[in-house]
Amino acid sequence: MDRYYTLMSPLPPVQPSHDSLPKSGWAMFKLRCKYYLPITQWLPLYHWQFFMGDFFAGLTLSCLLIPSGLSYATALCKLDAIHGLYGIAFPAITYAIFGTSRQMSVGPEAPLALLVGSSIAQQQHIKNSDIDPVAWACLLTFFVGLFTFLLGIFRLGFLDSLMSRALLRGFITGVALVVMVQQAILLLGLVKQAEEYGLSEASTTLDRLGFLVGHLGDAHRLSTCVSVFCVSYLLVFRVIKSKFYQDRRWFQLLPEVLVMVTAAILLTWHFRWDKMGLEILGHIKSRGVPAPSIPAFPPSKHMKDMLITAAMIAVVGFVESIVIGKTYATRHNYSISANRELVALGVANMASGMFQGIPAFGSVARSKVSDRAGARTQMAGMIAGLVALMAIWFLLPYFYYLPKTVLSSIIFVAVLSLLSELPEDLHFIFQIGAWRDLALLLVTFTATMVISLEFGTLLAVTLSLLLTIRETSYPRISIMGRVKGTNNKFKPIQDDPHAIEQLEDVMIIRIEEPLFFANTGQLKDRLRRLEIFGDMSIHPSEEPRLQESSFVIFDVGSMPYIDASAVHILRDIVQAYQARQVSVFFVHLRPRPHITFQKSGLIELIGKDHLFRKVSEAIDSIEQRTILE
Repeated sequence: MDRYYTLMSPLPPVQPSHDSLPKSGWAMFKLRCKYYLPITQWLPLYHWQFFMGDFFAGLTLSCLLIPSGLSYATALCKLDAIHGLYGIAFPAITYAIFGTSRQMSVGPEAPLALLVGSSIAQQQHIKNSDIDPVAWACLLTFFVGLFTFLLGIFRLGFLDSLMSRALLRGFITGVALVVMVQQAILLLGLVKQAEEYGLSEASTTLDRLGFLVGHLGDAHRLSTCVSVFCVSYLLVFRVIKSKFYQDRRWFQLLPEVLVMVTAAILLTWHFRWDKMGLEILGHIKSRGVPAPSIPAFPPSKHMKDMLITAAMIAVVGFVESIVIGKTYATRHNYSISANRELVALGVANMASGMFQGIPAFGSVARSKVSDRAGARTQMAGMIAGLVALMAIWFLLPYFYYLPKTVLSSIIFVAVLSLLSELPEDLHFIFQIGAWRDLALLLVTFTATMVISLEFGTLLAVTLSLLLTIRETSYPRISIMGRVKGTNNKFKPIQDDPHAIEQLEDVMIIRIEEPLFFANTGQLKDRLRRLEIFGDMSIHPSEEPRLQESSFVIFDVGSMPYIDASAVHILRDIVQAYQARQVSVFFVHLRPRPHITFQKSGLIELIGKDHLFRKVSEAIDSIEQRTILE
C-alpha cells in the first residue's frame, strides 16, 4: 500500500542528496570558512554592478559616522576625538569580514558611549585613583568584544530574546533624556559655570536639571545661537525627509550633517568665533594608526567595575544590533545567525579596543541610511571604515575650528530620535492593557534617570533574566475535559468551560512542554492546586472547588523529552498518588521520554497496562475497572 501511494501521489517524498557534500579535508575546510568567515563567500561572488550602490552607501555612512564619532568620543566618553574615529574604522572593516548583515552599519552609539564615559568618571571620582581614561576605555572596549565573542562561541545567540521590548524601551528612553540633559549644558555654553557649581561626570541627571533651571540666564549667547540653529536645521531636515520628497532618492541621501559641519568650520574660521568664547575642538592629537596592543590592566580592585560595565554594554549593544540585522535580512530575503553575529561584533570590538577605539554596535538610523543609499553587501561598511582611515591620516587638521556645540547638536538630535518610538509603544501598551510592561518600562526609566545609567542598565538586564527564569520555572500544564456530546474528544477546560465537561472522579492533566530541571521544581505545587481548584488563576486562600479524584491521566503527547531531574520528580509524584490510592495513567508517551521512563523504573512503577495511545482508551480502561469493582 505504501509503495502504491508513493507511485501514485502527486507529491512524492524528497530524496536527500549527499553527493554535494565535500569529500576531502581541504574542501570541507573551504566550506566551513565560507560559513565562519563570510567574506570568503560574498567577495569571490561580488558583482561590480553592486559596487556603485555600495560605494555611495559607504560614502554616505562616512558623512554620518565621522561627525558622530568625534561627538561621542569628546562629549560622552570625554576622550580625544581621534578615539571616536578609531572606533569607526576598525570595527567597520572587521565586521565586513566576519559579519553577515549586508545593510547594518556598525559604529559608536550614544547610549554605549555614555556608559563608557560614566564608567571612566566613576573611577576618577574614587580617591587616590590614577586611572588613565584612554587605557580604561580601550581595555573596556576589548572586554566588551571578548564577552560578545564568548557569547557567540558558546552559542548564546538566543539572549537577544531575553530583554523584553518594554525594558529596552524604558532604558533607551532614560538614556536619551540623560544624554539630552547632559548635552544641554554644552549647547548653552555653561560648562565653566557647571564646574563652579560643583557638577561632575558622577552627578545625577536631577542635579544637572536643577543647575540648568537655575542658570538659564547665564547661557553664552553665541553658543546658544549656534546650538539652536544647528538643532533646528537637523530637525527640519529630518522632518522634510520623512514627510516630503520620499520619492527623490538624491534628496533622501543628502548628507545634511556633513554640510552643517563644513559650514560651521568655515564660519568659525572666517569670523573667529573662537575668540568670542565659542569652544572649538582644537588640535586633535594623533600619530596616525596605532599599533595593535592590549592596554595595561588597572589594579585588581577596579577590574570588577570594568567587567560589569563591559558585560552590560555587550548585552545592550548586541540586543539592538541583532534586531537591526534580522529586520534587513527579512526585508532583503537572506538569513543571519545570531551566534555568528555575536562572534562578528565581538571580534570587531576586540579590534577596536586593540586600536584604541570605543565600543561599536549596530545603529538603526545609520542602517536605514545605508539601505536607502543602495548598500547590497558588506562592502558598504568596509568602504565607510576605509574612509574613516583616510580621515585619520589626512583630515584631522581641518576639524580644528569645529565648534563643540555643533558636535553636541549632533548628539542631541541623535538621541532625540531614540524617543520617536516611545509614543507608539505607549499607545500599544494602553491599547492591549499590558500593565506589567508599563510598570517595567517606568521602573527602568526611573532607575536610569534618578539613580544612575549603570544602575538602570543593570536593572534592565537583571529584570530580563529574572522574568525569563520565572516564566520558564513554571511548567505549562492544564486540566482537560470531554467535549459535550462526544465520547472521544478531549480539550483543555479553560478553552471553553461551557462546552467542555470534567469527568467525575477522573483528572486528565496535559503537560504542554518538555520537562527539565528548571520547570519541574514547581510541578508538585501546581498539580496540587489544579486538583483542588481546577484553575491556576484561583487564589489559594479560597475554598476547594473540586473533590479528590481516584484516577489521574497524564497526557504527555506535547512532551518531546524529559531529563533526569524531572523524571525523578515525576517518580515522586506518582508514588505520592499511589500512596493515596490514586491510579496513574500515561497517554501519548513519545519514544524519547519512553526510554527515559524505562531506564528510571517509572514504567515498572506505574505498570505497562497503564500506558495508552489515546485518552479515550485510558477512559475505557478506567470504566471497565470501575464496572469490575
